[in-house]
Amino acid sequence: MEKGLNEMSMLSQIHSVFGGGEVDLRSYSPLTLAYVGDVVFEMIIRTLIVEKGQRAANTLHRHTTKIVCAQTQAKLIDAVYEALSEEEQDIYRRGKNTKLHSTAKNASLSDYRKATGFEALCGYLYLKDDMERMMHIVRQAIEAAQVEL
Repeated sequence: MEKGLNEMSMLSQIHSVFGGGEVDLRSYSPLTLAYVGDVVFEMIIRTLIVEKGQRAANTLHRHTTKIVCAQTQAKLIDAVYEALSEEEQDIYRRGKNTKLHSTAKNASLSDYRKATGFEALCGYLYLKDDMERMMHIVRQAIEAAQVEL
């Protein structure tokens, strides 16, 4: 029996409605994974912040940017790196060590690289359709790094 759209993951819904989904994840560059991971991580954080209660949009934005910035992402990955699988550590390292074509406005190069690796891992897990694992890692990181939502 086929699942209805409401019972499918967002990625499965995208593939079902628009097609696609047959690409080997190993063919994606770390920066492409980070490009996708950036928005997926931000969507998780925005959802968590919005669900804390009604606030002005600029307050929501300020709070979100404190968490999705390179410094906080570096803290998050530092807090959970040892708990990652070997495969996940490899994806993170590939993202962290890739040649960057831009720099962060308000972050050290080290934090920016770690954040890129973290976002690459998020993008990889999303495109692998393993949101359960990504949610586990994000929750564990937020708790271990004591990041306030």
